[in-house]
Amino acid sequence: MLVYTVGTFDLLHVGHLALLKYCNTLGDVAVGVASDSVVNSYKPNIPVIRLSQRMEMLKALSCVSIVRPYYKLEYVSACEELNPDIFIIGEDWGSDKHNIDVENYLQARGKKIIKVRYNPQTSSTKIKQTVIAQLEENHHEYEPSFQI
Repeated sequence: MLVYTVGTFDLLHVGHLALLKYCNTLGDVAVGVASDSVVNSYKPNIPVIRLSQRMEMLKALSCVSIVRPYYKLEYVSACEELNPDIFIIGEDWGSDKHNIDVENYLQARGKKIIKVRYNPQTSSTKIKQTVIAQLEENHHEYEPSFQI
């Protein structure tokens, strides 16, 4: 049984780990990792961690069997190549053309699509926001005060 999921996996955190461990309870796990250009096409900022490093971190996890990058915002070609039995998607999946295309492709082949909920306390975006806030707060503490 092959389980396929996709994402950015920037700033790998416990939410990512929980998702991948869940996938692993269903079968061998293949992970599609979005390239910087793909992420930039739907998010305001590219990832902090380079694609090669994000892939290396995922490959090091015992719950992951296959890691592959994707350079276009479409999932059908990876599903044609990998032939997953289950495709795991996030609750924010949406109804964009690339999402509908892969859903139709998988459903026509009798494959299963499972939507999972995210941990609302954990996300790369929240981690980045926390770091920025801390930097801004600490920056004021160390700012020299000059009088002229």
